Amino acid sequence: MSSSDAPPSSPRRHLTITPASVILVCVAALLAMGLTVLFSASSTVKGAAPTSFLYKQLIFLAFSIGAAWAVARADLERLRNFAWVIAGITIFGLILVLIPHVGISVKGSRRWLGFGSLRLQVSEFAKLALVFGLSHYLALNQNKMDDLKRGFLYPCAGIGCLAGLILLEPDFGTAFLCGAVGMILLFLAGGRLKFILPSVALALMGFVVLVLHNPNRLRRITAFMDVEANRSEGAYQLWQAILAFAAGGVEGVGIGNGRQQQSFLPEAHTDFIFAIMGEEMGLIFTLLTVALFITIFVAGLMHVRRAPNLFQFLLVTGCLLLMCLQAIINLAVVTGMMPTKGMSLPFISYGGSNLLLMGLLVGVIVNTARTWERPKPLERKRALAEVEA
Repeated sequence: MSSSDAPPSSPRRHLTITPASVILVCVAALLAMGLTVLFSASSTVKGAAPTSFLYKQLIFLAFSIGAAWAVARADLERLRNFAWVIAGITIFGLILVLIPHVGISVKGSRRWLGFGSLRLQVSEFAKLALVFGLSHYLALNQNKMDDLKRGFLYPCAGIGCLAGLILLEPDFGTAFLCGAVGMILLFLAGGRLKFILPSVALALMGFVVLVLHNPNRLRRITAFMDVEANRSEGAYQLWQAILAFAAGGVEGVGIGNGRQQQSFLPEAHTDFIFAIMGEEMGLIFTLLTVALFITIFVAGLMHVRRAPNLFQFLLVTGCLLLMCLQAIINLAVVTGMMPTKGMSLPFISYGGSNLLLMGLLVGVIVNTARTWERPKPLERKRALAEVEA
């Protein structure tokens, strides 16, 4: 058979690097570094086996991957039919947390619901519920954003209700994060700055008043203003974190060779795990961590530009903000740029609820990467209805 009669060779499939794939690679790298430093940071926790926290985190990670897979396969447009049900369940959960003998109180904060040995922090899942419900509402009312009630007061009431319940726990950091993400989504949906700016200023003033009337948080602010003078009291945790970064230098002292987790730095395996990373893995890996979060944000911005409708644009943007703003707050706290606040570092800190939430957020991004190429009939029908609303 001549060469002209030979069947044409199949075209080569080129590997396409997409923003979603870049995000997955960055997440995998953060998880790997997190598990590595967690083993060292938790190995000296009193009353626990050296590997107990690592094993628990691996179990949480398995559930998180399962949640990401389930969300990645779900039909987000069909889930919108249950948006108000999800919002109602979330509010009910936040109320349950505040009831004595129902919600679990730890160190003066009532944030958890317990099911046997399992504890879930409801406010973590309230973040995603807020983004999902707000994105659904704003998409349905995108032509009513000039209206004071439907375009501003109603969405602000939803944001305020959720943030207010979280404040009562009290959890000032999560409440601030929810309020910030909610107002950004409202602005991106076309909310008027003449409504948004005064309300944000008023909310910040109220937030300051609440902090001033809370002795514990006021003590954190005053200690933050002069860390060295308060290194034995209010700024002890931050001072020990600074010492950890100084001891680590550029190359670090090596995994397992750090001293700060040996009863010097409280919450070394949770909120302040980045300081342990700085001590044991050095400046190179701390900068790599920051670079990975920046890459996730930039790749997310590139991905969200392809959104087929306002709902999915706001949903993915909200998920991206929840990941990156939380990381910014944690990194700023641990490095002394913000007053101490108990907020974990996504994908790295120990904790099942936050890791499960991160899995759900990544699942949303993977889902949209799969479905944005070919909009489904239901999506086109709903998009038409939203435009005509």
